[in-house]
Amino acid sequence: MKKRKQLSTPSKYVINAILVAVLLAGGALLYNSGALNRASKAVLIQCGIYSMLAVSLNICTGYLGQLPLGHAGFMAVGAYVGAIFWKATTAWPTGLTIILGLLVAGLAAAVFGVIIGIPALRLKGDYLAIITLGFGEIIRIAIINLDGITGGTPGLLNVPKHSSFLLTFLCLTAAIFITHNVIHSRHGRAILSIRGNEIAAESCGINLTYYKVFAFALSAFLAGVAGAVYAGFQGSLFPKSFDFMASINILVMVVLGGMGSMTGAVIAATVLTALPSLMQALSSYRMVIYSLLLIVVMIFKPSGLMGTKDISVSRFLEKLMNGELFKSRKKEGQAHE
Repeated sequence: MKKRKQLSTPSKYVINAILVAVLLAGGALLYNSGALNRASKAVLIQCGIYSMLAVSLNICTGYLGQLPLGHAGFMAVGAYVGAIFWKATTAWPTGLTIILGLLVAGLAAAVFGVIIGIPALRLKGDYLAIITLGFGEIIRIAIINLDGITGGTPGLLNVPKHSSFLLTFLCLTAAIFITHNVIHSRHGRAILSIRGNEIAAESCGINLTYYKVFAFALSAFLAGVAGAVYAGFQGSLFPKSFDFMASINILVMVVLGGMGSMTGAVIAATVLTALPSLMQALSSYRMVIYSLLLIVVMIFKPSGLMGTKDISVSRFLEKLMNGELFKSRKKEGQAHE
């Protein structure tokens, strides 16, 4: 039997690195070329931020199989911590303050993830959803009342605008890379086994509480980084931006894209972020069309746009090398006939 050709792991990393570099360079050239107006540039940055949030929530919802409803709370923690840090370090070198601000924001959100995760993740289903929803509201109310630090209801203004196209999509790439490597490690296999069957996973010696809190903290860390990027893009922060509906919007992106698919999360986040702007001419019917689109997708594709699948360039190349690509398409055609 002929041995199947496979790419080595270093080759896969090199191919992916080249592809990411080409996409980032092409996107940066388009962004800075003047071909996009100001509104289009803003939508593009927002697509990157919400894609990062969807990828981070997918760790808990898609891979761990839990249902948290307070993800905007972690985003808020990262946004305000990052913004306050950047305002306090304007005299520092720009590159240093940006990197440290992102790390501090992510770590602050991760700490809150552990604090809420230890008691919350002993619960399941509706109970977990309710307690995480309460956490998100507690964060928002705390932001309103700590007006000496956060600016309260009037908002935190004059935040340094450090976020650019390159920074946003580098953070998104890092979030995808980290999530991919974690999920394909032994820790990731433990997390996936918990999603499959908690009782069976625990009987095999997997520490449920540890891995649930680990996934929750990682999800919160990435959401905190996304929040800091959001703060650096907007230049001002308001508590209303992190309410219950913000968490629901992120959850919808994950469900629509397919729980357990990073590719689906990015596609759904991009579509749902860009769609309202593209339908400005139909402003009166915009939310109706938006809602109908979600209903249609859930009826005809209840597992989401991508299900649990991810697009893999290296897998595509391996199929091409082994002549399997056209064979699989031929089989699909025969099956349809």
